[in-house]
Amino acid sequence: MKLKLFLILIGFSFFLSGQASMAGTLKPCPDSPNCVSSLATNKEQKIAPIIYRGSQQAAKNHLLEVIKNMPRSEIMTVEDAYVHVTFTSLIFRFKDDLEFEFDDELKQIHLRSASRVGHSDFGVNRKRVEEIRQRFAAP
Repeated sequence: MKLKLFLILIGFSFFLSGQASMAGTLKPCPDSPNCVSSLATNKEQKIAPIIYRGSQQAAKNHLLEVIKNMPRSEIMTVEDAYVHVTFTSLIFRFKDDLEFEFDDELKQIHLRSASRVGHSDFGVNRKRVEEIRQRFAAP
């Protein structure tokens, strides 16, 4: 019985290791080019955080509206200072995880966008983040 439980827990933790992190800290990008992050130290994966004015709650509500209006998006988790979204590719149905972490003191939304599978994403994650940034900034 203990062995079965141990194996189940190992399998579950392996499953979660490839998924988005939970609220707290955004995971670093892997060495593959299919990930961008505002916390990355590698310049190929580095992307600027999204800047906001006003309250964190207002910025989060606005961000959620932006995401809801994007095709093939699914909001997975919404917490006080954290949002996790998945986007599904049109043809092959690949899933990408996009995480947002709010820093209300600096009025920044840190983010991480990564493909779950494959090595290269042909810049899709970076383009998506820039589209979200553009829509977020629009009046």
